[in-house]
Formats: sequence, C-alpha cells, structure tokens
Amino acid sequence: MTNILITGANGFVGSALVLKLAAIETGVIRIAIRKPTRIFPNKVEIFEDLELSDNTDWTDALKNIDIVIHCAARAHLLKDNANDPLAEFRKVNTVGTLNFAQQAALAGVKRFIFISSLGVNGAETFSKPFLADDSPHPHSPYAQSKFEAESGLIDLSRTTKMSVVIVRPPLVYGPKAPGNFGVLMRVVNRRIPLPFGRVTNKRSFVFLDNLIDLISICITHPNAANQIFLVSDDEDLSTTQLLEKMGNVFNKSTMLLPIPMFFLNTAAKLAGKTKVAQQLLGSLQVDIEKTKSLLGWSPPFSVDEGLRKTADISTESGQ
Repeated sequence: MTNILITGANGFVGSALVLKLAAIETGVIRIAIRKPTRIFPNKVEIFEDLELSDNTDWTDALKNIDIVIHCAARAHLLKDNANDPLAEFRKVNTVGTLNFAQQAALAGVKRFIFISSLGVNGAETFSKPFLADDSPHPHSPYAQSKFEAESGLIDLSRTTKMSVVIVRPPLVYGPKAPGNFGVLMRVVNRRIPLPFGRVTNKRSFVFLDNLIDLISICITHPNAANQIFLVSDDEDLSTTQLLEKMGNVFNKSTMLLPIPMFFLNTAAKLAGKTKVAQQLLGSLQVDIEKTKSLLGWSPPFSVDEGLRKTADISTESGQ
C-alpha cells in the first residue's frame, strides 16, 4: 500500500490524477489545497488552507505519506500586473516548492514527483527536438521559477534519502482543457475559416490521459528516481495537421485558408501578437526516447484517440 499526497488537485492535471489514483490505489490518497472547488471521491482525504509559501507548515498533510506528486503552481497569467513577475513566481513555484519538499524529506517521503514545464528547455525548437538532458534555457519568468525549483529539488535529492522525479510536459490537452486548445476545437467545430492552411511547423502535445499514465508509472518505477523526463503523444503535428485532425473527430471539413507563413508572421508582428504567432507557427518538439527506454513506457492513447475523447466530452457539455 502506497500513501500519496497530491497538490494542485483543483487544477486540470491534478484533478484528473486524483480521480485515476483514487480508483486504482489501495493506500491513502490525500490532497492539499487552499479551498476545494471540485467534488472528490469519498476515499480522498482533504487538507485545506494549505498554500505554497516559505512558512507553510506541511506536517499534518505529510504524515505517513510515501509519495508526493506536486502539481500546484502559480501558473501563467494572461495579464500579469505584478511589478516584478519573476519575484512573484519565485515566491510560490520556487521558494514555496522547496519549503514543501524539504519538509517532505524530513517526514520520510520516499519520492517527490514534480510537474514542471517544457518551458524550462526553451520556447522554440529549430533543427532538432528538445532532449530531457539538454541545457536549460527557460524563456519566461514562470519557466525560470520552475527551473530554479528543479535545481533545488535535485540538490535536495543528493543530500537526503528522498528521490526526485521531474516531468516536463508540453501543451496538455483533454476535456475542458484551459487556454487556446479548447478555443481552437470550438472554432473548428463551428467551421469558422482560419488562415492556417499552409503552416509547416512541428509541435509536440500530450493528451491528459497519457500524462496521467506516465505520472502513475513514475510513482513506483525504480528507474524514475532522480531523473528528468519529457512526455508527449509521440506524434508531432503542424498546426495545419492538428486542425485537420480536429475536423476529422467532428466529421467536419476544415476551413483552412492557404496563407503563406511569411504573411502570417508579418501580420502578427504588426498587431503585436508575436507570442501568439510563435505558438501557432513556430516549432516546439520533444524527444521522448529516454522516457520510453528507461521506463518501458509508451503513450497508451494516440493523438486521434485523445482528440476524439476531448471532442466527445466537449460536445456533451455543450462547449
């Protein structure tokens, strides 16, 4: 029996992880949150009023816990009004995480699984995909705070008996996914014309259930200890290909106008939307051979299956 503590259980990844582990694990499933915003299975133990800070006392939440899965974070904000965004991200994602992890090690936790970000590797790939062991190039205050947390956790693993596992996902999609992915699916479903018929980039994505499956493997797999893993669906797509696949799951032809990428990039720069253009037109690929070989893992769901499950739920809920 393995006793597991999950943070960030109100979030997109954390909530799905709780549901899966509550269904398959025989040990304690405990969550640490500020306030519950969801309904959790009856077997889940809930510890409230806990937030990531430099002085939070995690003693009660960590009692008799074997594995921590740390999903909680101060996430990207569309409009960050902080005078010093990096300082605000560090308070939560770096200092808060390391305070939590240090207490976990003292409490006898055997493994600390940290859900980080592909942004630690960088914002864009060009001639080759990112590897898990590439030199980090965090491209934003959020990614920098995650990288600093990673570094502190690795140091902690060297001085304590607690092993650390770091997982860096790219864009995660699935039913009710936050952000632009859900917006694109709704646009495709409504057959709204889009100017992305000639985009030749390559991007990696990960279906939520694939990510949850990998995290589940990392709980007990001996080869996961003190490793950094990248994760994806193992099928890279251009924006054009992604939109076409979205259309296929809705059984609708896509309205993709064949506008050259040069004109799209130029228009984005003039409109001050270079970040959006990078996400839609730039490449961001990951190589998951290390993950597959060390853990004997492969994504249980294909991109087509992931999109179909996402579309089915979105249609049912009227999104």
